[in-house]
Amino acid sequence: MGASLALFVCVVGIAGLFYLDRDKSGRTSKGLWLPVIWICIVGSRPVSAWFGISQGSDAVQLVEGSPIDGAVFGVLLAAGIIVLISRRRPMSACLKASWPVIVYFAYCLLSIMWSDYPGVAFKRWIKAIGDLVIVLIVVTDAEPVAALKRLFSRVGFVLFPISVLLIRYYGDLGRGYDPDGRPMNTGVTTNKNTLGVITLVISLGALWSFLNLLRTKGQVNRAQHLLARGTLLAFGVALLALADSATSSACFALGTVLILATYLPLVRRRPGAVHALVAVILLAGGLAMLFGSQAGVVHALGRESNLTGRTEIWAAVLPVVSNPIVGAGFESFWLPPRLEKVWSNLSQYMHVNEAHNGYIEVYLNLGWIGVGLIAIILITGYRGAIAAFRRDPRFGGLMLAYVAAAAMYAITEAGFRPLLPIWIFLLLAVVGSHSIASGAGGGTGQARRARARGVTTPSASYANALGSAE
Repeated sequence: MGASLALFVCVVGIAGLFYLDRDKSGRTSKGLWLPVIWICIVGSRPVSAWFGISQGSDAVQLVEGSPIDGAVFGVLLAAGIIVLISRRRPMSACLKASWPVIVYFAYCLLSIMWSDYPGVAFKRWIKAIGDLVIVLIVVTDAEPVAALKRLFSRVGFVLFPISVLLIRYYGDLGRGYDPDGRPMNTGVTTNKNTLGVITLVISLGALWSFLNLLRTKGQVNRAQHLLARGTLLAFGVALLALADSATSSACFALGTVLILATYLPLVRRRPGAVHALVAVILLAGGLAMLFGSQAGVVHALGRESNLTGRTEIWAAVLPVVSNPIVGAGFESFWLPPRLEKVWSNLSQYMHVNEAHNGYIEVYLNLGWIGVGLIAIILITGYRGAIAAFRRDPRFGGLMLAYVAAAAMYAITEAGFRPLLPIWIFLLLAVVGSHSIASGAGGGTGQARRARARGVTTPSASYANALGSAE
């Protein structure tokens, strides 16, 4: 098949997936397209890159950034804020229920005061707020579960088939080389790890959506929805294999285990069993590290015992930290003069601009205070997911999967940075879990009409959207 024919088939296939997955029973707002567009951008490559405008990787260009990308994110952020203004009450309730997130962003804003580049740090903080804005748009929708399912479908239906198309037929766009000169598949992104993480978060959602639909009887056009979401899941599994990102594959396996566990009668009757399952996973990983078998685990994943150079990066960046308590300031570590110092010590990884560890990355920029706040977010996110699980096991299972996947992903990748899919879905898990557990959220006009029909809490709305599993 030629490239032109493959492109035509891809476009027709994407249109077919959207057609098969159409559903008039769930009335989500038009504002949902803002999170879809935002995640499509952060999960692929910058808008400027799609137009062939390279930002570059030298120190000056990293400081200045791209005005085109800044303008795009600015427009989306402004539109998102307009949407949330009409949802002030549910938005306020959601934020109160997930206070650790607010404290973290407030501290990030405060840290700009000691940044060497306060102007740059402030602009990056504004973009970071956009991640929270799009999460709130989803959570405060009148039908949040329907919005969540459509978010997975719309993003996946676009990015997944195009990634396969670029890898197979447009190699100059869909393939590249890593710093060691080895070929890698990048799809719609510019790096295999970026392809892996967007595939990870959407595939977990596709799995959750497919399983829920599989257990729901009597839904209109159920066979068509199963075909569309099953195809999306198959694309996701295939792309994880093509991306060859060990971290994303391992996190997908972990998330899959947690999601499937929520369907076991023992776990659903005894939510405390979830604690035991998570404890077993953490204990197994801890013992592997304690007894020095981590090299065997890494080799089993097809990687080097030094985690493909990550240990050298960690050793190079930690001594450069000037203030271990508060760090260099929000998103300010990887700027001159520290940037040149790290690059000079890492000739093999000359243009590295992240620590490849989420916890170390936060430590570099925000110090121990930032690491502590991230720990609080993870802990409260876990507790919120468990609370949501007690009210709705299937939704709680998905939120638990995202919290656990984010915590694990950050071990070898900078998973807590703004404009990163895994960070966005961690925020969604924290805010969404606490919303359903505390009775917050639920949208505006449509939600009030739903409550008038007897749907008095978000959890009831979630359960209604998921459908009866019996």
